[in-house]
Amino acid sequence: MLNLKEYIREEKNTHMEHVEDLIFNEGVLGTRKAINFLQDLRDMLAGNSKSKITTTVKWDGAPAVFAGIDPRDGKFFVAKKGVFNKEPKVYKTPKEIDADTEGDLAAKLKVALAEFKKLGIKSGVYQGDLMFTNDLKTETIDGKKYVTFHPNTIVYAVPYDSPLATKLRAAKIGVVWHTTYEGSSFETMKATFGKGIVDKFNKVGSIWMDDANYKDVSGTATFTESETTEVTSLLSKAGVLFKSINANTLNSISNNTELLTLVKTFNNSKVRAGETISNPKKHVDELFDYIHGKYQKDMDKLKTEKGKAGVNEKRKAVMAFFANNDRKSIESVFELANVLTEAKKLIIAKMNKAGSMKTFLKTANGFKTTGVEGFVAIDHLRGGAVKIVDRLEFSKANFSPEIIKGWQR
Repeated sequence: MLNLKEYIREEKNTHMEHVEDLIFNEGVLGTRKAINFLQDLRDMLAGNSKSKITTTVKWDGAPAVFAGIDPRDGKFFVAKKGVFNKEPKVYKTPKEIDADTEGDLAAKLKVALAEFKKLGIKSGVYQGDLMFTNDLKTETIDGKKYVTFHPNTIVYAVPYDSPLATKLRAAKIGVVWHTTYEGSSFETMKATFGKGIVDKFNKVGSIWMDDANYKDVSGTATFTESETTEVTSLLSKAGVLFKSINANTLNSISNNTELLTLVKTFNNSKVRAGETISNPKKHVDELFDYIHGKYQKDMDKLKTEKGKAGVNEKRKAVMAFFANNDRKSIESVFELANVLTEAKKLIIAKMNKAGSMKTFLKTANGFKTTGVEGFVAIDHLRGGAVKIVDRLEFSKANFSPEIIKGWQR
């Protein structure tokens, strides 16, 4: 059986995939990866994992921030994700920040530039999530006083009279580091995830920082016997479904870039609407109509018969998937995705108990409790990671107009 470190890889931490999407992205191989991956996480939480699985918490910070030494001239910089562009975009002076950004973003990057210089970084590049600068608040939630920060969708809350709250109030900036990049040039840098980054830096009172490593500070984030059995049952069902699906059906999705994009776009539309794939037959019917209708709309926008014919040929090539594969096998692909998602949600629910901070969503009517954004499983051998996120909860909150975001005024 593959273990976690044998199959997750990523060169730069600019995009990570959800575990259940592996079945669409990589077909048969990806499905094996997804099932074995969740088995490893189950074993970790059951306390009987044979190999150490490293997991980090996804903090809902904004923006992503980079700090380090430019290998081209040895100078300190801060940056956004443009650091890994063909022409790296880095900021070494406040003037350079003003020339490329404005408003709150410029203000935050200037604080980062001034403060992160104090960390004593000698080489490499470090990536983190910016949590706050001058925007900490004191709020009462459910009758209890908290120090809060609200960088994006999630509100993080720390009891006002706690030692952690004292450190937060003394800081000019807060950041959670999660990735180290090393190499002789930006182009050749390789990512290492979650390896004790904070321990490498100077301790500075004006900077609150943490690493994203998953820590069970509550002592309760461990599966009971019945919980382990429940996850095992779902993973066994996933294995049975996997065996029933024709390999060509799975690989037909992953090998067709246009079909893959359409399938994932349609699936994501359901996530944003807060819908699960509870009825695979209905899901496939709606997917068929969505793809057919999408090309029809594209054809209707064109004026020439030649243009319409070209789009129609593309439609035929993509729609051939439904004609060339057994209907039951297609439905089983989406049933499998749903089963993996259910197993993942049980894992997330247990891991959410480990947090040291309260997390809330802010609405016009007050605050509502939520979990963290999610988790990232890390492969130190190959430097890669994969997301474990409750998409139905977090994505819905992320796109819901009823949830007030930190950047809204």
